[in-house]
Order: sequence, then C-alpha cells, then structure tokens
Amino acid sequence: MADPTRHDAWQAGESYDRYMGRWSRELAPRFVDWLNPLPGFEWLDVGCGTGALTEALLGEAVPVSIVAIDPSENFLELAAARIGDPRVTFRLGHAEALPVETASCDAVGSALMLNFVPDRARALAEMRRALRPGGLVAFYVWDYPGGEIQFMRAFWRAAASLDPQAAELGEDRRFPFCTAEGLTGLAAAAGLIDLACEPITVPTLFRDFDDFWQPFTLGAGPAPGYCASLPPAARERLRQRLLESLPTAPDGTIALEARAWALQGISP
Repeated sequence: MADPTRHDAWQAGESYDRYMGRWSRELAPRFVDWLNPLPGFEWLDVGCGTGALTEALLGEAVPVSIVAIDPSENFLELAAARIGDPRVTFRLGHAEALPVETASCDAVGSALMLNFVPDRARALAEMRRALRPGGLVAFYVWDYPGGEIQFMRAFWRAAASLDPQAAELGEDRRFPFCTAEGLTGLAAAAGLIDLACEPITVPTLFRDFDDFWQPFTLGAGPAPGYCASLPPAARERLRQRLLESLPTAPDGTIALEARAWALQGISP
C-alpha cells in the first residue's frame, strides 16, 4: 500500500496558515481558557508550528517564559517574526528528543501535532522528562475519527468519490486514536494522572468558495498535499465536485465547524 504520509508537507508556513493556522488561532485561546493554568509558569510548547498556542499562552496564561519547539525552520521563522515577545525562545527540535534540560519547566502544551509524531509514547515520555514533579501536560488534536473537522471531511469525501484510493489518505483512517478514549488511554499509559478530556468546537466560516478551495491548492498538509499532487484535470474535477456539494449560503459564505479533543493531566 502507498505511504499515507507522502503528502505530509510542513515547510511552507504561510500556506499552512491559510489552510489550518487560521483555525488553530481560533482554537488555541479556548484551549487555554479550558486549562485555566496558574500564572507564573515556565512553559514548553512542543510542535509550536506558526505560533498559535504560544500566542494564546502569552495572552491568557501570564507565563514567565515559553520555550517553543518545532522541527520546521520555516514555521519557527514565521512564528518568531509574528510574536517577538522576549519571554519566548524558539528552538529547532523534535518531540521525541526535546532540546531542553530535564525538569526545566512547569507545564508542557502541544497543539494539533501529536498525531503526526511517529513515536507518541516517546514524545509523552520526553514531555514528562522536561517537567518538574507535579507539572502539567496538556495537548489537543482534531477529532479526525468523528469527522468533525467539517471542511476536511467534505474535501476527503469529494476526493474519494472521484479517486477511491484517496480514502486511505484521510486523517480519520490514519489517526483512529484521536478520540476521548484513545487520548485518555495514551496519557494513562504515559503515567499521567488526574486526567481530563473535553471537546472544543470552533466555527470555520469561509467567505466564499475560493476562500475554501485556495488553501487546498497550496500543498501544506495531507489534504493540500494530495490536492497539489493531482494532474490539472483531476484537480478541476475535484474543485467542481466540492463546488456542487458544499452548503453555500445565498451570500456565498460557507459555514462549517471544527472540533478538537483537549486533554490535560499531571506528571507525578
């Protein structure tokens, strides 16, 4: 079977922001509100991407400092240019081998990336290593199995109706653990205690069909990577299928929703 990760492209930060970053910025403050962390923490943001969670922590959590880590130099450059807060340090690194000292932070956050880490158990072990005793681990991922990222579900349904092999590339097939039960089990296996897991939903309102379609053509992420790989004629057929199937209002807007599962726990 073809490698389902072959369209996972994470280098073009501006393109990622058009596709997913804008919705990440809607979600991150709601996640921090749900956490309601104490002020004065030293934070670690694992897989910071273009900085959505880092920005939310700065605005809502009153941190002393944040070390923000990501494997993409381009994402880090974009996040650093956008944020510019002296409390934040950006570092290149991977979740399975965090470039931080042991017991160096009070809390670890991770936004919409744990499912893309090949060794999730190792990543959670690294988060625990970085924490001081009693520290907070908190992360969130999209509800892929529930199909509750509605714009992504619409894309993959249309793609699979034209190309049955596309169904194997969808995040619902690739990340079946992204449920309340799956995430709680993963966290418990990592030794976290006092677990809580809740859904968080954000609106995803597209101004018009072009606002919906154009990010899929930029190649940043699994669905856009698949779209960009199509020959022009096949891409046009997919565009037409989506144009016909989306719930478009009389004013041209397309109102959808996206749901994530958020989890928090304590490292003993």
